Amino acid sequence: MTPEQLSAAIVDVLTTLSDQGAITLPDGVPASVTVERPRQKGHGDYATNVALQLAKKARTNPRALAELVQERLRAVDGVADVEIAGPGFLNISVSAGAQGAVAAQVVESGDEYGRTSTLSGERINVEFISANPTGPLHLGHTRWAVVGDAVARVLDAAGAEVTREFYINDRGNQMNLFGASVEAAALGLPTPENGYHGGYVADLAREVVAAEPGIVDLPEGERHTAFREAAYAVQLRQQQHQLERFETRFDVWFSERSLHDNDDVAAGLEKLRAQGHLFDADGALWMRTTDFDDDKDRVLIKSDGSLTYFASDTAYYVHKRERGFDRCIYLLGADHHGYVNRLRAMAACAGDDPDHHIEVLIGQMVKIMKDGQELKLSKRAGTLVTLEELVDLIGVDALRYTLARYPADSPLTLDAAEMTKQSSDNPVFYVQYAHARISSILRNAADLGFAGPGSVPEDFDPALLSHEKEGELLRALAEFPRVVASAAELREPHRVARYLEDTAGVYHRFYDNCRVLPMGDEEPNDLHRARLVLVAATRTVLANGLRLLGVSAPERM
Repeated sequence: MTPEQLSAAIVDVLTTLSDQGAITLPDGVPASVTVERPRQKGHGDYATNVALQLAKKARTNPRALAELVQERLRAVDGVADVEIAGPGFLNISVSAGAQGAVAAQVVESGDEYGRTSTLSGERINVEFISANPTGPLHLGHTRWAVVGDAVARVLDAAGAEVTREFYINDRGNQMNLFGASVEAAALGLPTPENGYHGGYVADLAREVVAAEPGIVDLPEGERHTAFREAAYAVQLRQQQHQLERFETRFDVWFSERSLHDNDDVAAGLEKLRAQGHLFDADGALWMRTTDFDDDKDRVLIKSDGSLTYFASDTAYYVHKRERGFDRCIYLLGADHHGYVNRLRAMAACAGDDPDHHIEVLIGQMVKIMKDGQELKLSKRAGTLVTLEELVDLIGVDALRYTLARYPADSPLTLDAAEMTKQSSDNPVFYVQYAHARISSILRNAADLGFAGPGSVPEDFDPALLSHEKEGELLRALAEFPRVVASAAELREPHRVARYLEDTAGVYHRFYDNCRVLPMGDEEPNDLHRARLVLVAATRTVLANGLRLLGVSAPERM
C-alpha cells in the first residue's frame, strides 16, 4: 500500500461519513489528504493530521473526528491498525502483505514507476540556457545545463508536456565583434578593441578557412559578414555537441534574430499596445511596468529608433505564449536577479497572470577547486574553463549529480577530487554503487535459477516481507512517486538526489540484516524469492531516480 493509495482510502472513508451524515463538510470532501511517514519509531507506518485539518469545518473536535475515521479505516483491506495520538493524529500500520505488494508494483511498473499525473494537461516551456554563440559553453552555463534539464525531467515525470528551449543570443554588436575577431585571427591581424581572445578564436578561424578557403579573398564588408556567419555556425554546432555529450538535449534552439526577421517584435509590441500598457515619452516607446510592481517603467524603443534588449525579451515571451505554452519558466543567473520583477510585470502587461504564466528561477554561482586553487573563467580573456574541460576533468555523471543535488539558489564551492572520489563519502558513487551491487545480486540470482528481475514470480508472497528493515525499504520505495511530484511542483530536483541517497542507505541496512540469496547447499525458498523482488524493485527506483537527474545507473563498478 503506497501513501497515495492510503490517502485515497482515507478520502473514501470521509466520503462515506459525509454521505451517511456523520460529518458535514461545507466545502466538500478534499480530493486528497496528506499521508506522511512518522518521524518516530513505533508511531505506525504512516500518519495523517486530517482530523485536525477538518475538525473546525466539520464543527467537531479533532479527536472525535479521528475516532470516526479510525473505526472505518481499520476495516480497509491492507490496514492492520489505526491509533489516535495527541490531539487527533492518526497513526496507521499497514499489513505486511499490503506493504510488500509495493515491491511487485514497482517491478511491474518498471521505467514508469514514479511518474504521476499531477501536472497532466499543462504545457510548460523551460528556457534554461541563454548564451551567445561567441565561444564555448563554460562553468557559468554548466549548472543550468544540469538543473534546467533535471527540472524539465521531473516536470515531464509529473505528467506535464515539456519543451526544453535554448535561447541563442545571436543579434547585436557582440556578434559583429565576434566575427571581426575570427576574421582578424584568420588574416593574422590584431584582435579588435573589445574583441574576443583565446585559443578557441584561432581554432574557429582555421576551421572556417579550411571549409571555405575563398573567404579570405572576399571584399572587406562581404568578408566580415561571411566570417561572422561561418564562425557562428561552427560555434553553435560545437555548443550543441558539448551539451549532447553532457546528456542535455533541447527541443528548440530559438534564434533571437528570428524575432526580428519574422516581425515578431513588432507583433508583440502591437499586442501590448492593445492591452493599454505602452506609452510614448521623450521620443521613445515605453512599457508602464510600474503598474505591476516594477521599480520603473521600461524603454522598448529608444529615441534613436533602436530596440532595447527588453523589447526582444517581451516579444520572445509573447511568442512563447502564442505557441500555446501555459507556463514559461526562465532559469537565470545570480546577476539577473533584477529581471524577476520586470519579467513578471511584462507578463502582466501582456494580459497574463504573473503568478501562473511566468516563473523565474535564480541560480547562484559555482566555484570548482582543483589542488586548492579555484578554476577561473573569462570568455573575453581566453582563460575560460569550458564545459568540455569540466567533463574531461570530472566526468558527466559526477558533475551532473553533484550540481543537481543542491538547491539552485545556494552558492557552491566544489572540489574536483571530492567529486571523483570512489568512496561512500561521495554521494554519486554511493548511489551508483548501490545500483551496481543490486545488479550483481540479481545476476547471481539468475545463475541460481531465480526468475529474471523484470518479472514477479507467480508464487511471490508479499506477506513474507515482514522484517523491520524490509518494511523500512518498502516504505522508502513507496515514497518515490511523491518525491518526484514534489520535486516537480517546487522545481527542486535536488529532492530526488537526496531521496536516492537516503534510499541507498536504507537498502544497505536491509542487505546487512536480511540475507537475500541462499548460502551454500541451502535450498531456495519463498523468502529468497520475495526478497529478490524487493531487491529488483529497489534497483528500479534507483535507476529511475538517476535517470531524472541525467545520470547513468551502472550495472558494474
